Amino acid sequence: MQKKSVTKNYMYNLIYQVLVLILPLITTPYISRVLGAENIGIYSYTTSISAYFILFGSLGVALYGQREIAYKQGNKKDYSKTFWEIVLFRAITIFISIIIFYLTFAKGNEGYSIYCKILILEIIGNAIDITWFFQGLEDFKKAVTRNLIVKIVSIICTFTFVKTQGDLWIYFMIYVASILIGNGSLWLSLPKYIEKVSRKDLKILRHLRPTVVLFIPQIAIQVYTVLDRTMIGAIITDKSEVGYYDQSQKIIKMLLAVITSLGTVMLTRISNNLANGEKEQVRAYMKKSFRVVFMLAFPMIFGIIAVSGVFVPLFFGQGYERVIILMNVISPILLLIGLSNVTGTQYLLPSKRQKEFSISVICGAIVNFIMNISLIWNYGAVGASIGTVIAELTVTSIQVYFVRHDFNFKEIIKSSKNYLISALVMFVVCIILVQILSASVTSLLIEVLVGIAVYGIILIILKDEFVLEILKRIKNKLR
Repeated sequence: MQKKSVTKNYMYNLIYQVLVLILPLITTPYISRVLGAENIGIYSYTTSISAYFILFGSLGVALYGQREIAYKQGNKKDYSKTFWEIVLFRAITIFISIIIFYLTFAKGNEGYSIYCKILILEIIGNAIDITWFFQGLEDFKKAVTRNLIVKIVSIICTFTFVKTQGDLWIYFMIYVASILIGNGSLWLSLPKYIEKVSRKDLKILRHLRPTVVLFIPQIAIQVYTVLDRTMIGAIITDKSEVGYYDQSQKIIKMLLAVITSLGTVMLTRISNNLANGEKEQVRAYMKKSFRVVFMLAFPMIFGIIAVSGVFVPLFFGQGYERVIILMNVISPILLLIGLSNVTGTQYLLPSKRQKEFSISVICGAIVNFIMNISLIWNYGAVGASIGTVIAELTVTSIQVYFVRHDFNFKEIIKSSKNYLISALVMFVVCIILVQILSASVTSLLIEVLVGIAVYGIILIILKDEFVLEILKRIKNKLR
């Protein structure tokens, strides 16, 4: 099978990940005003609960399946057999998860059970998700094109049918329908990719142990990505606090997708490189990945801090001012998760060093849980944000320790200098513009565009070799 371009796959996966986050953001200013912070909090709280059952039902299938298909992408018969084994295995575990979810949260008519009933469809939608299969074959374009249409339709439906606070259930239905249709549509392209496999040749249970091994770190990751919302909702009576936290997370996750999209692509490519014994190529890819993280994360962090005071009131509307401080506090995770994505997702997992990966995220989860208990009581969502940053710092530090002999981290840290200097200059310019210009959408666009321009110009002045290489490639493409 011919290898796809890493750059193209990165762009396709970037588009996919950003679309998943940015398209709902188109509706966010509208939904924030129509449903209100209380309903947004209910939505965030209940979807955080369903997320646990999706996690337990899926085990570690997404990462495991992608990696296994990548190892076998040159042999259609082998990866077809692996595909059906994993699909059937996941169907069984998801079915068990749905039964437990129904009995514990959806059964009856009390509280939020009506929304939990609707969210059963979300769990089913995740059961039929085979995005991991196409990612394993390095065909990232397929998922992008299928989901783009579905997401656009869901946005149109949101503006058309969600009109009052009483339409929260409709918002839930649109959400789960987009997942069901988006994931289900990928099956239409499947026949030309796989072969028929005899039922007697399928060995479903052989995937139990490796998926459980990857499932353990997935649980830990979920602790400090979803448990924050659950704990805020459980500890703080005012569900608006969950809404504020969730809104700040939406913006951060959208930006984070730009950084971490490379990880999904590189997991497949590095897995294939390692299977073929191409270790030097792996080191070259990793070196570039670190630089990409520095190049993107530093300006994003300083940019958020500079313009959040203008952005939040314009985007979310009045009553969401608390989101400003939440975005500023949690912004360092853009760098921390970006780095751990390189050391963990791009290196430890393809290298089958799951134990070290698991240790790092379990430690992060423990730290996050302890921080949440001690901080949420007194500081609410701000406390949860601080806990998340400390947890991500823990994960990144431990992973760097595990791979310290594999890479020259003095050289890697040194390579970040140009991006930090450029981001600081950009930050000063943006702060000045914020003070001079009035708060408006036009002013915000000017501040962002000028910030990007200043950042790029400073990097060119500093003669950053990575940026110059990118410019050279663009120039050659245009010829």
